[in-house]
Amino acid sequence: MYKERFELWSEHPYFDNDTHLELKNISDPKEIEDRFYTDLEFGTGGLRGLIGAGTNRMNKYVIRKVTLGLAEYIIDDSPEGQERGVVIAYDCRRFSREFALEAALVLTKKQIKVYLFDDLRPVPELSFAVRTLHALAGIVITASHNPKEYNGYKLYWEDGGQIPPKQADSILACIQEHKSWVDIELMAKEEALSAGLLKMIGAEMDRQYLAKVQSLALHPQLIKEYGDLLRIVYSPLHGAGNILVRQALAELGFSHVYVVKEQERPDCEFSTVSCPNPEDSCVFNLAEQYGLKQQADLLIATDPDSDRLGVAVRAPNGSYQLLTGNQIGVLLTYYILSQKKILGILPEKAIIIKTIATTDLADEVASSLGAEVENVLTGFKFIAEKMKELEESKRGVFQFGFEESYGYLAGDFVRDKDAVIAAVLLAEAALFYKYTDGLNLTQVLAQIYSRFGYYLEDQESVILKGKTGKEEMAKIMTVLRQTELKELGGISIEKVDDYEQGTGLFVNNNISYPLYLPRSNVLRYSFQGGGFVMARPSGTEPKIKFYFSVKGTNEEALKDTLKRVKADVMKIVSIVLAEDSIG
Repeated sequence: MYKERFELWSEHPYFDNDTHLELKNISDPKEIEDRFYTDLEFGTGGLRGLIGAGTNRMNKYVIRKVTLGLAEYIIDDSPEGQERGVVIAYDCRRFSREFALEAALVLTKKQIKVYLFDDLRPVPELSFAVRTLHALAGIVITASHNPKEYNGYKLYWEDGGQIPPKQADSILACIQEHKSWVDIELMAKEEALSAGLLKMIGAEMDRQYLAKVQSLALHPQLIKEYGDLLRIVYSPLHGAGNILVRQALAELGFSHVYVVKEQERPDCEFSTVSCPNPEDSCVFNLAEQYGLKQQADLLIATDPDSDRLGVAVRAPNGSYQLLTGNQIGVLLTYYILSQKKILGILPEKAIIIKTIATTDLADEVASSLGAEVENVLTGFKFIAEKMKELEESKRGVFQFGFEESYGYLAGDFVRDKDAVIAAVLLAEAALFYKYTDGLNLTQVLAQIYSRFGYYLEDQESVILKGKTGKEEMAKIMTVLRQTELKELGGISIEKVDDYEQGTGLFVNNNISYPLYLPRSNVLRYSFQGGGFVMARPSGTEPKIKFYFSVKGTNEEALKDTLKRVKADVMKIVSIVLAEDSIG
């Protein structure tokens, strides 16, 4: 089948000359097979893949086909959906602007109203716009923090959160029902504008969004009076956060915010970094130079679509310490809950939401301050779903949500991780502790560790590309399920949760119990005394991820413990891959 698809894309006049030429220059049969053996996978997160020609790549023809499926789902499922419309945003990546317009013109051809942002915008503002405009859906063209060779298509629904699995399956059915690649029509942009089907949005939505972000400040007067005490270096990493992050901070009163000029402007090549991911310490190299020059207290960086935030803190000796996503989340959990409690505005049923891949230290911190924690599957869409559930059931009041992969959210007006909000709250927390106690954020974190125990976390990703890679990931998970592990790195395992089977098992007495989260291909091993190991194939990238968390009282000893735990897990993976290569 893939050969027939290759010939169609290579020869049919529906596909443009650039596509024909790109495919003509491919001589490797395996490359051809990989591009055409399947359609780029559509899941609850939408699409993400390498940019290029082919059914298993990101290109305008894949965008058209997926958007046509969305359009037909809207028409069939929601009578008012055509009028309510779809909001579309995009980031700085290759073809993001073009892909956004392609999607818009497929929708308008089907008489569905589209609100298209006039320039690149952060993902969370798209979520906010969907809610504010009472639109039925939203699309963002982005591949988040992935390398420059990738782009993606994230789909949101009327609550501003990413589409849930049931709707994703229904939209996928509509996509698959349309077999042809060569008959999808677009409306001309000028026609869509004149017909009122395409409306450009921008500055007014920015103002509304920023007002909501700034309203989350717990001590706005402190920032107004003493914001000049904190010095911040900020890098948007060539992405969409540049204007709004700086504007939010400046309008609140942070007067010493210095942007990394080399990384200020949009750049689809991300020419100053190998990968625009604020989880990687190397993206802070330029920011650190600025920080040393300005004696900055904080270095902050947002990824290209500005939904993730990374932070480095200046130590007393002048060097900078990069915080992990777990550490940032714990600090914000502690700051928000403790300050709301002092101010008398912490609700009786305060709720923190985090993922099962995220540190259990947050559970301990929240409990000590009178809040409950809801744990959900990995992916911020599950945090958004739980927010909606809490809102509708009125059994708790959402305060803060986060995941270990540098995603954070406060407030009720966005339903995805939000680096603009995180930048404001983290800057406020840093100013508050500096002004009141003379402490930096790492010193506050040390106080948290001394009270609750030291947690050390890490992550390993094994990249397994293509069709073979998917098969290898499946085999790794099968072998892990078939292996009766009682300890890792010398630490006894208390229980094993298998989210695909929907059951957990206490290792010592072999007693099972039900799990109530949705089924997902995830294994989580919880250690006696705290900490865990989790295995999870990524749903959007060609990799299987392993999450590690160990707990103790001594940081240096924990480093050795973590090393042993990781070695035991990766030994199992290596054996599986070695056997597979021999076979």
